[in-house]
Amino acid sequence: MSNQEQNELESSIYAVKTTANQERAVANLLALAAKKENYDIRAILVPKELKGYVLVETTKFEIVEQAIQGIPHARGVVKGNTKFAEIEHFLTPKPAVAGIEDGDIIELIAGPFKGERARVKRIDERREEITVELFEAMVPIPITVRGDHVRVLSKEERE
Repeated sequence: MSNQEQNELESSIYAVKTTANQERAVANLLALAAKKENYDIRAILVPKELKGYVLVETTKFEIVEQAIQGIPHARGVVKGNTKFAEIEHFLTPKPAVAGIEDGDIIELIAGPFKGERARVKRIDERREEITVELFEAMVPIPITVRGDHVRVLSKEERE
């Protein structure tokens, strides 16, 4: 296999600049265009953390440029490419308990105690659960809830 053929098979990641909050619409239209025109687009990623950009995996910069022609809210392709390793962190979900620490004051946003405020007593990162004590309870009873059922209101101050 020649170097030229080897390069044809290797893909890179290109960033498409979009209008803010239109990333998903651009990605959907890009996927339709790729299918219709048979472009060699291997993947399209819309990371929540990356506002105003859609990541496209393909072999050539020109393919992305052609594919976004006529797509509303697609502003252009950022010059240069990136390797898969640089965007890999967007593909691994963060645990629901990330950023929550012992002593934090939280509000329950789901379940039977929705709307209640509580203090975090223990965190089980493996099971993505936290144990809290409700402020309004007559007797402090520890309650274990899923990490995605809480919202942090304030952090405990640490020295």
